[in-house]
Amino acid sequence: MRDKHTSPAKMSDETKSIEHAMRRAVRQALLTHKRAGNTVAAWKDGRVVLVAAEKIAVDK
Repeated sequence: MRDKHTSPAKMSDETKSIEHAMRRAVRQALLTHKRAGNTVAAWKDGRVVLVAAEKIAVDK
């Protein structure tokens, strides 16, 4: 994923394409888990937590 200090303008086209594909894949995986009623593991405050299907946030 993009380093928070790297501006999008400085990323190569290939890097932008890879990041876009990764974001689409993660979004699709989250939607699949949400629809199936499965929890997902997430990192929060330095710990792994389980997120219930109904609380999975999926970007538009």
